[in-house]
Amino acid sequence: MTVTRNTALAVVLLAAFALPRFAHAADPCQLEISGNDQMQYDQQVLTVPASCTQVTLTLHHTGKLPREAMGHNWVLVNAADFNTVANSGMGAGLANDYVQPGDKRVLAHTKTIGGGQTTSITFPTSVLKAGGDYRYLCTFPGHNALMRGTFKFG
Repeated sequence: MTVTRNTALAVVLLAAFALPRFAHAADPCQLEISGNDQMQYDQQVLTVPASCTQVTLTLHHTGKLPREAMGHNWVLVNAADFNTVANSGMGAGLANDYVQPGDKRVLAHTKTIGGGQTTSITFPTSVLKAGGDYRYLCTFPGHNALMRGTFKFG
């Protein structure tokens, strides 16, 4: 069997285009989200399948302002607890990452970071119920009006 140069090149190119889809499948249990100096997350919905036993969320602050002026965190709560956690977080202060210490309504949260910084949190999905109504927000004072989203598990 004779293979022409063009046929061989076509096979190599097809394999190269197909490979990344299979070789580097994203881990559905690892999430990334970014916040900027305009008080916006880059995603309004995050989804994790029920097959995950834990979730790692990485928050990137793509802005330039320091955490004292425009800090961002990521806080996961039951939808019913959104406003209460947002309000109590404001009084917790930067030293507590704008999360009341020991607040059982907070299912998971990152540290508060400033422009150019990144932080991650890993938490067990045992704190979640498949199909539950979950929200995430930034609890830096005033940010939750814009920095909020829906977290889907299941």
